[in-house]
Amino acid sequence: MRDRAARVAGRGRTAKMTGADSVSEIEPCMRCKRRPRHPFPLDAALTFVDASKEPDKPEVMTEVPGPKTQCLLAELNQMQQAGAVQLFADYNNSYGNYLADVDGNRFLDVFTQISSVPLGYNHPNLLNAFKSEHALRSMINRPALGVFPGSDWPCRMREVLLSIAPRGLDHVHTMMCGACANEYAYKSAFIWYRTQQRGTTNFTQEEMNTSLMNEPPGCPNVSILSFMGSFHGRTTGALSATRSKPLHRLDFPLLKWPVASFPQYKYPLALNVRHNGVQDVNCLQEVQNLIDIYKDCYPVAAVVVEPIQAEGGDREASPQFFQNLQTICKKNGIIFIMDEVQTGGGPTGKMWCHEHFGLHSSPDIVIFSKKMQTGGFFFTEALKPAQPYRIFNTWMGDPGKLILLEKIIETINKENLLDVVKKSGEILMNGLLKMEKDMSGLINSVRGRGTFIAYDCKDGETRDRLNRILKEKGVISGPCGDKSIRLRPALTFQPKHAEIYLDILRKSLKEL
Repeated sequence: MRDRAARVAGRGRTAKMTGADSVSEIEPCMRCKRRPRHPFPLDAALTFVDASKEPDKPEVMTEVPGPKTQCLLAELNQMQQAGAVQLFADYNNSYGNYLADVDGNRFLDVFTQISSVPLGYNHPNLLNAFKSEHALRSMINRPALGVFPGSDWPCRMREVLLSIAPRGLDHVHTMMCGACANEYAYKSAFIWYRTQQRGTTNFTQEEMNTSLMNEPPGCPNVSILSFMGSFHGRTTGALSATRSKPLHRLDFPLLKWPVASFPQYKYPLALNVRHNGVQDVNCLQEVQNLIDIYKDCYPVAAVVVEPIQAEGGDREASPQFFQNLQTICKKNGIIFIMDEVQTGGGPTGKMWCHEHFGLHSSPDIVIFSKKMQTGGFFFTEALKPAQPYRIFNTWMGDPGKLILLEKIIETINKENLLDVVKKSGEILMNGLLKMEKDMSGLINSVRGRGTFIAYDCKDGETRDRLNRILKEKGVISGPCGDKSIRLRPALTFQPKHAEIYLDILRKSLKEL
């Protein structure tokens, strides 16, 4: 250890970040002689910030990424592949819709940690969520909820989660994240499907024996049908249904599940009704064909779909598409799963995006995470398994997350944040459509609901250049698909923030 510390201490001063190779020129930390200097002391006392101190506009004082971010990235790269890191945040000095980094820059954040910050940074209602001793103990004494839940857990499930459940879905499981919520939603569908086939909730001895060998009938050849461009998570089952980018799937032995085409619309919608209608019909016919084809080898137990394909490029489909997709599922006796990990919690102007579609009834399963703080899924009573431990893991979520979610729901209702989303979304859409008209060679295909909005650039290279310029001017947004930029602001994103974003985007486009 001494030899290694001496080698690190002898390295040169901070160099520009070039990825994992920049480690060799990092100034050693005076505290430990091994790590780069920290931008603030690791043992700093906890302080609460005043979220009303939101800046009036972005402020960029260094290059992006700045020197402290470069130093910290080099440190992190010594321990893991950290190439996805964009900056290191200073959460003590982040307020409302503005994210501060360790270099003193402040960014208008319209990406919000991949759509997972509902009230912006350091909202006072959330800062106060754990002030009571009971709430603090609920967070510290984190239980295995499947076996030792606290006495208030049924009440919290009912009064917090079920208070915003999609109509008709009065059962819920909490999970850790969106990926594991998808995994257990699929398991619920498989349990239901096999129970229907078996006609009983009991298992044969052959099923129990073969299950330990990963062989049917204990481990049956059943499948989940998903769509090209979809993203459902990075664990094995969720990844088997994910079809957005090859890099997510390469080198992994995934399940041979069917995949259907997702409608590829042309914009503006009003001028492309015929083309888009044909897309709907062809994709729905493909779904039915795949169900028929897989019936004898990997019968489809469920269809999983996002209301808006997020990672895949913010691709949309019409209400009629989703209505007919639900009808296909009912006709074929399979489960209809709506993955609302990104769209759930209000960003489209409704609590659940599928509420825009006029479905005859709620989906059989609705998956949530991100803005909901905890992962999980709502489901119908028919999908509740007969035996315990079938939908189970150690933590099954976190009581502390429901304490936060309770405050979030209170704030959404008290501050009418769904109306704020609609108003700000209208300003964004109108401004983007005007820019699309004025600069059609640079952006096109503006689309979205509420503030869940995206637009395309002419190609991926232009998109990446625009995203860099936006960041240099103090805006954090998110790329998706091949050439799209997506907006995922907090529910507290006001009309004034929309105007700031549009002004910076307009200037950025002129630089292109």
